[in-house]
Amino acid sequence: MTASIISIASRRKRHYARIPFLHRISANGLLNWRLEPKFLAIVHTEIMLVSDLDTKDTYLACKAETIDMDLRLKGKSVLVTGASQGIGEGVARSFAEEGCHLHLVARSGDRLAAIKSEIEAAHGGQGVKVTIHPLDLTSSDVINPLVESIGDIDILVNNAGVIPSGNLWDVDESKWRAGWELKVFGYINLTRAIYPRMKARGGGVIINNIGNGGEVFDPNYVAGTTGNASLMAFTRAMGGHSLDDNIRVVGVNPGPVNTDRIYSMLKKRAKQWLGDEDRYKELEERYPLKRPAHLHEITDLIVFLASYRSGYTSGTIFTVDGGIASRRSII
Repeated sequence: MTASIISIASRRKRHYARIPFLHRISANGLLNWRLEPKFLAIVHTEIMLVSDLDTKDTYLACKAETIDMDLRLKGKSVLVTGASQGIGEGVARSFAEEGCHLHLVARSGDRLAAIKSEIEAAHGGQGVKVTIHPLDLTSSDVINPLVESIGDIDILVNNAGVIPSGNLWDVDESKWRAGWELKVFGYINLTRAIYPRMKARGGGVIINNIGNGGEVFDPNYVAGTTGNASLMAFTRAMGGHSLDDNIRVVGVNPGPVNTDRIYSMLKKRAKQWLGDEDRYKELEERYPLKRPAHLHEITDLIVFLASYRSGYTSGTIFTVDGGIASRRSII
């Protein structure tokens, strides 16, 4: 490819961002904005407007000196519930990349064992330790023994639980209570048990992975929207004063995320609304960018919020749904 540099602007300034890079013109050391993201600090850049003389395309590229952005999480101890799949598994792997020691909780012992093996193979050389706890957190009598066995932790990620979809008549009382037992009361009970230990050792971070159903009031997800709204209130109530104890309590509200769960829901809705579950792609295309969120778009935020770089953040909810919760109109 033949290229010419039309203009160059240089600046020496420290920027911190999650920026994806891929070498595009390696001979000239130019970098183009693409996939394969990594936390980076840009310490010196030359921004260039480049013209491809063959195709007449023009694009921005940059020559950059970069270093990894240090979140200072190495050696921290993290407890993740619901860690056997989806966001829970993803966030466990993301914390491992930062050098954290992990305690992983879920019902599936086999799946936890497989994840432990994979993480230790990838990061064991950096000293990452993974301990698994195959438990059903709907049983309240397992909470205190779990906390005692784990000991002190720096970060708690409440993530376990799936509240069933459906309207008021689809979800009977037993299903409603079962969904809330794990997610709503599970978050509350584990926070109740761990908060005093964090306070006693000088602080910590509690992150509640909730869901944008708490602010998008969908009658076809009535048990979930009601439960998530209560967890949003719980997060704000706890996090509003928790910094008095040097503890931060923060919520994350993902919208649709590229996991098995979202496609199961889309197929269920496609069958109900369109008469054929194979037409779920038609519903997927209604999402912003015509796709659910990538997993890393959720887990990277959770990891960042757990770090010292977000040290003044508490009692608030971060919604990551491509703007779905804000698509409102008076007409």
